Amino acid sequence: MKLWQKVVTGLAALMLSAGASALEVGDKAPDFSLQASDGKTYSLSDFVGKQPVVLAFFPAAFTGGCTIQCKAIRDSSDEIKSFDVAYFMASVDTPEKNTEFAREYELDFPVLADPDKTMTQAYGVLSERGFANRWTYYIDAQGIVVKIDKSTNPSSAGKDLAESMATLGFPRLNQSAGL
Repeated sequence: MKLWQKVVTGLAALMLSAGASALEVGDKAPDFSLQASDGKTYSLSDFVGKQPVVLAFFPAAFTGGCTIQCKAIRDSSDEIKSFDVAYFMASVDTPEKNTEFAREYELDFPVLADPDKTMTQAYGVLSERGFANRWTYYIDAQGIVVKIDKSTNPSSAGKDLAESMATLGFPRLNQSAGL
């Protein structure tokens, strides 16, 4: 077998094994540590034991569907921020590109950058084209995946995200017995 054939065969096997290990509801979410559009570095472990986390993946900054998705989440910001959750969007773009994207569209949430594709691979969201699939992961405060939305609609992504958090019973801010 020629070297290029070995490389192609090895890459195909790697891609198949990555797909086979995709996360499922009930699995412990893999930790990550990624730079975001706000200049900070975030890790899942920073939130475990404290609050749920939502990770909304999108293929690439400055593309049609991704721009619609990010703006829909931005436009639902008040409702989303009524929940005591950490929420992020994430792509395989560089931190610089995501920062420019977030600034241009006035996104008020961090956009995680995974140019090495380690987190997207760990979550099983990396497509065969090398981009993240448009999937949203809901992770409870114990770090367990409680929902995976693999049919995210870009235009209703913000509304759908808020509705899913409510359905899952994610805590709201300033809840009190009198309300």
